[in-house]
Amino acid sequence: MNDIQEATSPAASMGGPVTCVSKVELRVSCKALLDRDTLNKSDPCVIIMVQAQGQWTELDRTEVIKSNLHPVFAKVFMVDYYFEEVQKLRFEVYDIHGTHSIGTRDDDFLGGVECTLGQVSCYVINHMLLVHAEEISGNNGYLELSFCAKKLDDKDLFSKSDPFLEIYRMNDDGTEQLVHRTEVIKNNLNPVWEPFKVSLISLCSCDEDRKLKCLVWDYDSRGKHDFIGEFYATFRDMQKISSGIKVSWDCVNPKYKQKKRNYKNSGVVILMYSFLDYIMGGCQIHFTVAIDFTASNGDPRNSCSLHYINPYQPNEYLKALIAVGEICQDYDSDKRFSALGFGARIPPNYEMCLSFWHLWMLCPYRPEIQGVVEAYQNCLPKIQLYGPTNVSPIISRIAKLAAGEGTIKDASRYHILLILTDGVVTDMADTREAIVRASYQPLSIIIVGVGNADFTDMQILDGDDGVLRSPKGEPVLRDIVQFVPFRDFKTASPAALAKCVLAEVPKQVVEYYSHRAISPMSPGRGPSPPALSPLTSIPTE
Repeated sequence: MNDIQEATSPAASMGGPVTCVSKVELRVSCKALLDRDTLNKSDPCVIIMVQAQGQWTELDRTEVIKSNLHPVFAKVFMVDYYFEEVQKLRFEVYDIHGTHSIGTRDDDFLGGVECTLGQVSCYVINHMLLVHAEEISGNNGYLELSFCAKKLDDKDLFSKSDPFLEIYRMNDDGTEQLVHRTEVIKNNLNPVWEPFKVSLISLCSCDEDRKLKCLVWDYDSRGKHDFIGEFYATFRDMQKISSGIKVSWDCVNPKYKQKKRNYKNSGVVILMYSFLDYIMGGCQIHFTVAIDFTASNGDPRNSCSLHYINPYQPNEYLKALIAVGEICQDYDSDKRFSALGFGARIPPNYEMCLSFWHLWMLCPYRPEIQGVVEAYQNCLPKIQLYGPTNVSPIISRIAKLAAGEGTIKDASRYHILLILTDGVVTDMADTREAIVRASYQPLSIIIVGVGNADFTDMQILDGDDGVLRSPKGEPVLRDIVQFVPFRDFKTASPAALAKCVLAEVPKQVVEYYSHRAISPMSPGRGPSPPALSPLTSIPTE
């Protein structure tokens, strides 16, 4: 997504009365940069600095573009424009050599330029740097756009393409202005790119019929990207999605079209609905929490136990449960949450329950997240912590429940499973298999590691470092797991934890329904609250 960084007036920092005339977007590109590398070309990045009270401070920086002497940066800088002030800017270009902060001894300074914001009203040009400015007027809105592609051409010999998408605005003078460059999706012919926000003036100069040139590339780390195909779009085309019309374009390679008689396209690029489109259409988010009651947590009566109930402060299980549950409950009209436990012996016979059991078996049911909190606290004195830490039966059960609802051909219900555990799962192979199966269902899985255990192996389930596969090698259809160790958020606010663990859910919801080609329901068509309680819908196993 294009991050937009705002700069304020120097006078504002001194408390002086100022009036912001308008906001300006700055876009940066370079030409014919010096090549300081021996084997490859420079890896440029541009820093923008502002002067306040005589001191230069960094406003922000562009992304690093690998092996490129003519980079066009996707980063957009937002600056407040004050007509009555001299607003000094400095642009510095570096060849980046490491992951440390830019401008260190390891990085090569390639050049720079100082100017005022008034001078950047069109282009600032020296021998290498171009800065393009556009005013953002008061009636100019921001759009959130999200694209995916299907069946792109495979440009790699031993793996699949690593596609990214570029969108250019066609200007009246025949030039092209980069609007957005997506992230690279590794080894995937059916990529789903992150949503991004863009101003209407940046996208099409507020002209609904202005052409947008869109290019799809296969990323190459040396900068020699392979061209997959292109298509042309307009903002008017994109607006058809609001009427429930599927908006897609054939991604065409002109050379292939000219040479191949039966050539149709090199893939299809699709404009996706947003998460809010599905929520406003009545999609309900059903929340299930599964809590680890294995003996490794320690005796709940001991203050060292992870399950110890401190009358003055909630334990880590409760903090994670409340932080995530309070967000999810706003998207479920009946607020009938499912609360499961695993790894314990339960009354009356205190026999080991092989998979999981329902907390409502041991205490009266109450809706909303506070009811789950009370059920957790009330069941602790009644159970015996035991083992093992098996989570695959829970994932399989919730996936089965979601699969039953997946037969409904509308976007009415999606599931989130929150698993709270103090250690690495003991049925890792079965868990990987269960997650691969679950990736085909309307389900997202959040795993929060509680305590100080070594959770290194749990990162495998997250899939951020590579595609998760079953023991037989079958990949997940889509990434549905987010793993977070709670210790990383011990001193942070509950909102920070919730934001981290739930950040990927909107994308996962959109990805599932887009894969199934299911549009959002019409507003007002939301489902009625189900007649079954969580106790009857998810039996003890």
